[in-house]
Formats: sequence, structure tokens, C-alpha cells
Amino acid sequence: MSQTTNTVFLVRPCRFQSNPHTAASNAFQAREPDDDLSASNMLAQQQFDRLVVELRKAGVNCLVFDDTPDPHTPDSVFPNNWISTHDDGRVFLYPMEAVNRRTERRGDIVDALGRVGFDVREVVNISDSESDGRYLEGTGSLVLDRANCIAYACRSSRTDAGLVDSVCARLGYRAEIFSATDRAGLPVYHTNVMMFVGTTVAAVCLESIVAEDRERVAESLTATGHEIVDLSFDQIEQFAGNMLELSGPEGSLIAMSSQAFTSLTDVQRDQLSWHARLVRSDISHIEGQSGGSVRCMLAEVHLPKRA
Repeated sequence: MSQTTNTVFLVRPCRFQSNPHTAASNAFQAREPDDDLSASNMLAQQQFDRLVVELRKAGVNCLVFDDTPDPHTPDSVFPNNWISTHDDGRVFLYPMEAVNRRTERRGDIVDALGRVGFDVREVVNISDSESDGRYLEGTGSLVLDRANCIAYACRSSRTDAGLVDSVCARLGYRAEIFSATDRAGLPVYHTNVMMFVGTTVAAVCLESIVAEDRERVAESLTATGHEIVDLSFDQIEQFAGNMLELSGPEGSLIAMSSQAFTSLTDVQRDQLSWHARLVRSDISHIEGQSGGSVRCMLAEVHLPKRA
């Protein structure tokens, strides 16, 4: 299986704002939302559009879907939390912790992927675990090493270890479950905030992983041929862990925010650049208000094309 894809889909926000329902478990988002919601939404749309431009310039196939005004989904710009797609034609739909995020799951988007030529063979919907208070928020919770069939996941209120095991069993993946905390000692809410895994390189905040799990995670990455770029707490707070490797016509690229890029040292940029071209865009308003970054905005399409 290929680690990367050339196609992603994004959801353009229409009522963007900081989501009060997610603030308790997301230390990275604003505690005080913008007073002018119209201006906040407009700025988010501008930054969204610029990201799409930068990705398309790099040769990435971006499918853009518009959010709908009703129901109000303030975090719709982060579709990777409710869906993952796979090269055997399966689509997984995931359980979300915040009630007002659950309506982000959209069957019309899954149908649209089929209409543009992708082969959707099965939809695996595990969202019914929401009724049991168990959550697994897509590739926010699961950082997938698709080439080696490994799923990395840090425990949190949004990442249930039992569901990780269940999904991995269905995918034929090995689960690498660990605990990670931020500098205040609170669980990191999503794995993809503190960890990125590409084809031959991985960036991870090793100091955030609890001591009893740290060596195991590092050994798993090195055993699969990944060069480790070790991130600091300061850097993951600036979303340096929230990157995604994609494929373009001129080879691999790593998409990240301008803030994440600026936080990296010259040595770290050189490490990453040896493996892929770095593509960045300013989404600082989206990052600050909603506590997510570029990787969260990109839902990879790994589905096979229809014959």
C-alpha cells in the first residue's frame, strides 16, 4: 500500500468559529472566540482558499466541498476526523466526541467521491459507539503508517483504545497505542497534533510520550525505516506535528502551515526536505480559533479508481 495519495478533499467553511463544545479537551484552541463571527468566518475562508491554491500549485488534486449553513458545524473545516478512505475501496465513518461535530459526517460527500470516479465498495460506519460514550476521531486519533500497516494512537477522551484495536483488526493493521501529554500534563487530544508519519520520515514530540511508551514508539518508527525528526512542546503548540505527506507530479511533498514551518529549526527543515518538498500556507486564524492545522483540513482519498 502506498503511504501517500495525490488526491484530498476539503470542506470550505461557511459558519466557522471556535467551537465551545471541543474546548475542554483541546488545549490548542482559543478559549475566547472572536466577537465578530462574520469577520472570523471570512478570514477563515480566505485562508482556506489560499491553502487550496498552494496545494494545487504543488500538483495536488484538491476536491472542495462547501459546508452547509444548517446544521451549524463550526469545525467542518476538519473533515479528517470523521472519515478515512482505503485502497481496498472501504470508507470508515468515525464516532465524534462533541455532539455538534457529529453532523459533519456527510453521505453526500461519500457519494460524490463515487461520482468523480472513485470506487467506494463498502462504508464501515462505527459511529454508533457514540451512544456508549466511546470515540475515535478518524485520522486525528489514528496516525496511519499505511505502507507498513501500523496505526499510532495516543489515548485521550477522543481516542478509545478498544476502538483503535477494533478498527485495526478490520484493516489488518498493528495498533501502537501509547499515552502522551502536553506540557501541562494533560492528554494530547489528537495523535496527529504531536506526530506525523510519512513514507521515510516521521516527526514526533518524543518528550510528550510517557516514559514507559516512548522507546517502543521510537523503535517502531526506526524499524520501519523512518528518520525521526524530534519535535519540542513549543513546536507542537505551533502545529509542527500536524503535517501530511502527499504525492505530486514532481515527487513527494509535505504540507504544513506557515506557523509550523517557522517553528522548525534549520536542521529540522533540512531533515524533512531531504525526503520531500515542503509546502506551506498561512492558516493562523483557523489554527488559533479551532486548535487544528493543515493536516486536519485534508481528508486523503486513497480509494481505487473505477475501471
